[in-house]
Amino acid sequence: MTNQFPERLSRLRLLLKDEGLINLNNATVMVLGLGGVGSSCVTALARGGVGNLIILDRDTVEESNINRQMVAFYSTIGRVKVDVMTELIKDINPNCNVIGRQEFLTKETIGQALSQYPRPDYIIDCIDTVSQKLALAQWCMEENIPLLSSMGAANKLDPTHFKFDYIEKTKYCPLSKVIRTECRRRGIKNLEVLYSDEMPPQLQTQSGGSKAQTLGSMSYMPPIAGQMLAGKIILRLSGLEKFKVTPVATKPKLKQHK
Repeated sequence: MTNQFPERLSRLRLLLKDEGLINLNNATVMVLGLGGVGSSCVTALARGGVGNLIILDRDTVEESNINRQMVAFYSTIGRVKVDVMTELIKDINPNCNVIGRQEFLTKETIGQALSQYPRPDYIIDCIDTVSQKLALAQWCMEENIPLLSSMGAANKLDPTHFKFDYIEKTKYCPLSKVIRTECRRRGIKNLEVLYSDEMPPQLQTQSGGSKAQTLGSMSYMPPIAGQMLAGKIILRLSGLEKFKVTPVATKPKLKQHK
């Protein structure tokens, strides 16, 4: 990028200055998961000047995604999410280098799978599955790659309860509780997360008396979470906010389950 910045970056330039925009253009960010949180995060990163994006997701667009996902329209139902998102990124910034893969990551293969891509400056975890989130945290810790993990936005109503913190300090978030316990078992410390301390609403029960498996999601909550994640990364990679590489290793506190 030269000193002749495109007009689309003019408002960013007033805040980030030339150095910040150059830093972002040279940065590589990997986003795992293109649901309501991840898809919003990626679009904000693209609009924010990040020049290299790696996006991974295994799914195709479904009608039920339309209420909250940036890739979801009636015209995109049935299409691969990473393909739709790649087109959207290129429409925002034609010069952005995008690697998009429809890939199914498991806890056994996640390290090997991610190692094949260019080393990112930051990874954003927008995955739904606990085992994959933990495997990713373990791998980032071992590879010394900074990770920011979303604890989800389902079953939440009030965006003012979103906050960034280390997993050890989270409260009132069911997913954070599970991740917190398992991080202790594995010796993973200071996993930085975006979570909500809003008390979860009572779940409706199915006819058999069990809790409903599909969590409710408001149209605005996942996108707000995604924008917040992107904002944190943009501030840090532009040089406006200092940060530490986390998570880090510590002695396991509890015996791991086999």
